[in-house]
Amino acid sequence: MPKAQQRVRAWRGWAAAVLMLAGGQAFADSLVKQSLDDGWQFRLAPHSEAAKAHQEALPWRKASVPGSVQTDLLASGLIGDPFFRDNEAKLQWIGLTDWDYRLSFKVDAATLQRDHVELVFDGLDTFADVSLNGRKLLAADNMFRSWRVPVKGLLHAGENSLQVELHSPIARLLPWLLKQPYALPGEFDSAFGDEPKGKQTSNYVRKANYQYGWDWGPRYLTAGIWQPVRLESWDRLRLVDFHVAQQHVDAETAQLQAQLNVHADQAGRAQLQLSWTAPDGSQRDVSQEVSLTKGDNALSVPIRIEQPQRWWPTGYGPQNLYHFRAQLSAGGKELASAERDTGLRSVELRRQKDQWGRSFAFVVNGVPMFAKGANLIPFDSFPARVTDESMQQILQSAHDANMNMLRMWGGGHYQSDAFYAMADKLGLMIWQDFMFGGAIPPYDEAYRENTRIEATEQVTRLRDHPSIVLWCGNNEVQTGWESWPDRKKFMQSIAPAERERVEQGMKTLFGETLRNVVHQYAPDVPYWASSPSTDYEGEANQLDNGDYHSWSVWSGSKPIEDYLTSTPRFQSEYGLQSFPVMATVKAFADEADLSPNSPVMRAHQKFANGDGNDRLLFYIRKYYGEPKDFESFVYLSQVMQAEGIELAAEHLRSTRPQAMGSLYWQLNDVWPGASWSSVDYFGRWKALQFHARRFYAPVRVAPIRRDGRSEVFLISDRTTPFDAQLRTRVMGMDGKLVHEHTESVHVPELASTRVAELSDADLLHGADPHRSFAVFELSEASKPVSRHLLFVDPAIELQLPDPGLQAELRDNGHGLVLSVSAKRLAREVWIDFGSLDATLSDNAFDLLPGEKVELQVTSKAHADELRKALHLRSLADATKSKETKQ
Repeated sequence: MPKAQQRVRAWRGWAAAVLMLAGGQAFADSLVKQSLDDGWQFRLAPHSEAAKAHQEALPWRKASVPGSVQTDLLASGLIGDPFFRDNEAKLQWIGLTDWDYRLSFKVDAATLQRDHVELVFDGLDTFADVSLNGRKLLAADNMFRSWRVPVKGLLHAGENSLQVELHSPIARLLPWLLKQPYALPGEFDSAFGDEPKGKQTSNYVRKANYQYGWDWGPRYLTAGIWQPVRLESWDRLRLVDFHVAQQHVDAETAQLQAQLNVHADQAGRAQLQLSWTAPDGSQRDVSQEVSLTKGDNALSVPIRIEQPQRWWPTGYGPQNLYHFRAQLSAGGKELASAERDTGLRSVELRRQKDQWGRSFAFVVNGVPMFAKGANLIPFDSFPARVTDESMQQILQSAHDANMNMLRMWGGGHYQSDAFYAMADKLGLMIWQDFMFGGAIPPYDEAYRENTRIEATEQVTRLRDHPSIVLWCGNNEVQTGWESWPDRKKFMQSIAPAERERVEQGMKTLFGETLRNVVHQYAPDVPYWASSPSTDYEGEANQLDNGDYHSWSVWSGSKPIEDYLTSTPRFQSEYGLQSFPVMATVKAFADEADLSPNSPVMRAHQKFANGDGNDRLLFYIRKYYGEPKDFESFVYLSQVMQAEGIELAAEHLRSTRPQAMGSLYWQLNDVWPGASWSSVDYFGRWKALQFHARRFYAPVRVAPIRRDGRSEVFLISDRTTPFDAQLRTRVMGMDGKLVHEHTESVHVPELASTRVAELSDADLLHGADPHRSFAVFELSEASKPVSRHLLFVDPAIELQLPDPGLQAELRDNGHGLVLSVSAKRLAREVWIDFGSLDATLSDNAFDLLPGEKVELQVTSKAHADELRKALHLRSLADATKSKETKQ
């Protein structure tokens, strides 16, 4: 055959392949998605033991997808509010039984003509058998995985029937577990007797641990279709994944690689076009011809961007995001496309040997950053109730409190794409745990493989978010194994060989399996085996290496000053509890319930099975005195929490670079009740959140007193140095000035600088410590930057006068303004409007004698209503033990 004819025949073969890739002569549309979220029904499974006692739940009723059985029962009026009073105990039967869901949906002839039709569940909770038109499709067993099944051969034009049978994880696993020679140590035993003590099933199933009950949240074992459902149809080719890998990013150049995973039915050629829009609006694109083989294809396109507009954590620069689009086409017809927003940045977990051991510092774009933030738990006991607006409110609260990092704790669930996109835009770094909350996991290969698939899906889904700066294997699995009494007892109860298998299983899962997933799919982000840990360099929870969880205060009942006795390299957990504000308390309690140890208050206090309220009283009494009533107890719990965490956070910041992180426990709540949160279930700020905005400020003057001496630190997160003035005053509660001193200071960048060390006598200049205090004020160019009051005596010993608080609410034409003034020192002024919701620009603050502040007030309530409901309080009138002094 002549060469010319050979070339013509070869060209015709490629052209035919291209036409087939393009869907034949009509160039069929690319991927089509048909939502199957609407029209579901649910019922209590008729075979269930609960059927006799709960016949009202047997008829088919309307269900919501995404959703859960509990929220569907609530919407149907079959149960009361799960969070009200002691309803939790009455609703435990729901998680112990099986449930059925069904959907009737239509499929048109055009869909059935596609080459591929797949049913996709983004999330099933948790043991679920799925059938389509009477044929079983899959048996799901992992809440954190998605499920994709080809269904073209089972569908028919017109009506189709989809059934999901959901099985109680306890009912399924407990009979099996009771036959085993031992039960692996878990977290919290059930308070309701549905599992024997020490026999927890949660270890053995990939389901959100917190739903089995935690020391800050209720026990609600959800079941349901908790993520969207859809049909996807396509011809010849599907773009499975699109990722922009960041191989090297610095100020001069970003070396990237666009990576695509394409599944093709047949070999052929296609055109790959990649375009991107920079944050400044400029656009670029590249294109190339690609050869596709039958099956899975890994395609890549190198990208080089000069002077990249980098993404920065908040406080260090703009949150620049690039928009990338990939398109595959043939014969001038688009076959598939995908889009990604990502920020260009470099991330390093710097661990260098130094005079204190081995460092633990996050370095973004070459800048070492002190991590300021909190731990984040799920937003609700029922995940489907969480809205984008409620997530945005919590994340905005973190941002507004000068936080730059949140740790996504491992006992919950991976968050939605929208959550991470919000974090990207707000510049919040995310420490992302894999979902292991502390229980000891099984070591069998099937469990590990199930987890590996889960991890691969989640890392692949989330890896383009610049906010994720760490993947961590688990929460407290290693430290629990090494140091918790129940784990030590368990070790002694099994044979040495079995103990070795359990321990090696953990090391394999967290030290190898999950690490390998991150290294393979997101190599630009560090991996850390456990929190706290040394990344298996030795024992966990060490002060000189790795991250540290500090619980001697609160859990160990140590005094709050114990925070000052140790300096870890990175403190990723520590905390003190408080109650939420009264408006939140009254949302779950009746008037008769308003005492610290009423049955309802104990039911909403999960620490130590309700005894946590006694722990709260222990700290309140030690530092402030006896609360004069329940509202004062609530108020003092918040003051104690705020001032205690402030002391710890400022100590950590003052020791920079020895310590390089402060993440207190915890930012938010899953329900209304007592907890370690600084923002309650309804998004209302506690005193701690207002304090955090001050103690996490970019520049802070921090006087820290211990052993009769006070050190004064100037802390700066700025990347450039500056000059300032430090003014120190000592005054009486009535405002009488005892001593004043002003000096010029130089504040270095990214540092904590000690500028003074004073004995109590040198500080007070003869003033009575019961009736006086020191004020440290840092100013730059005559403008105040930071202020801090220091008291030599604890609050319980101070002779606080009646502050003479006054307030006036007015409309200045631009909004409501509240003027608050004090004749004498007012400590921890708290302003609320009762049951009326109002947002204040500041709260939980000190007022100097004669000082006046103006606060912005935002509320849907009318000004007259707010004036009537306005209430001010301070430490001077919160306890029984002290009479107010004039």
